[in-house]
Amino acid sequence: MAFLKSFSGSDMPPAIPAGELYLRTPEMTDFVEWAELRQQSRRFLTPWEPVWPRDDLTRPAFRRRIRRYMQDLRDDAAYPFFICRASSDAIVGGVTLGNVRRGVTQACTVGYWVGAPYAANGVMSRALAGALGFAFDHLRLNRVEAACMPANHASIRVLQKAGFAREGLARRYLCINGAWEDHLLFAILQSDPRPAVAEPDFRESDGLF
Repeated sequence: MAFLKSFSGSDMPPAIPAGELYLRTPEMTDFVEWAELRQQSRRFLTPWEPVWPRDDLTRPAFRRRIRRYMQDLRDDAAYPFFICRASSDAIVGGVTLGNVRRGVTQACTVGYWVGAPYAANGVMSRALAGALGFAFDHLRLNRVEAACMPANHASIRVLQKAGFAREGLARRYLCINGAWEDHLLFAILQSDPRPAVAEPDFRESDGLF
């Protein structure tokens, strides 16, 4: 059946437009800019992420990351993107459509992060809308899933604004910042309505994401 076919990484568009943003696949030349943004955002991000490897912000670790990304694309296993500002091409965050399952499932899991200077300005809502369009219209997936910690109120708002429905609670679901944490489970279907997202503004903010 045609809908059971996998997506070919060679069919990747050069960029996915998302209003004043666009999504594109990471490249080795992004290392310095990516590492600087991640370091600048470290205290902001660590409560919501797995423990960073000791060498995470080094060039060799980033090279391994890029190799893994390219293999995932070839295998139709995951689709990693950097979120960039259309006006300056600056990297402001990342979003990944991971754990792609084909066959009768046709689903994936979305994960995302935003740099501290760009939080609380609608950036992730716009980027997530672009990623969902790619997942449903290009990858031909039926379902996109997400999980977030109950205390991450900003991420919950982002998912709800994008049209995700809460489906349950997974106990001790992921090891975040060194501790096993419960996560709320969300999903959106290809047939679900996707609300229009207002254009973000890019004023700096220390707001929690």
